Amino acid sequence: MDKQIVIEKYTSDWALSFKEEKELLKDIISDIAISIEHIGSTSVKGLGAKPILDIMIGVCNLEEVGGFIELLSNIGYEHVFHKEFPNRRFFRKGLWRAGTHHLHIYKYESEEWNSNILFRDYLRKHSDVRDQYNQLKIKLAQKYSFDRVGYTEAKAPFITDVIQKAEDERGYL
Repeated sequence: MDKQIVIEKYTSDWALSFKEEKELLKDIISDIAISIEHIGSTSVKGLGAKPILDIMIGVCNLEEVGGFIELLSNIGYEHVFHKEFPNRRFFRKGLWRAGTHHLHIYKYESEEWNSNILFRDYLRKHSDVRDQYNQLKIKLAQKYSFDRVGYTEAKAPFITDVIQKAEDERGYL
């Protein structure tokens, strides 16, 4: 059974934790990392979140990530293979189903990379949409208290809608 989903109020500690983790990651993966970004709800000031730090690294070639699996494990990151996400390499830190950090590695400026940045930046810029998302997350955390998959799936239409708005605003079609 999953750990209960709890949405915590925003804390600036998340930004500080990201800065610390980014330095650790830079020491290990700077040879292939083009950019290291704080994404997800903990990256948006004023937005409540599950207290899991989402970090995204952009690389030129995903195949090169395999050479860093052991080095990342030395600082607590476990590689988790997801066949349903062939364009991502995923690592988690912390206890199973109660992780503290999620590391997502994508091809830099791929669709997945750009969508994560667009979503984050749109929520940072539009406090009304950020607040709507916050309310939705609280409501869904109550409805899907012990069902992470259900919770994540129920958020998806809102996220897709925001990414579409962000693309429209930037002039992408």
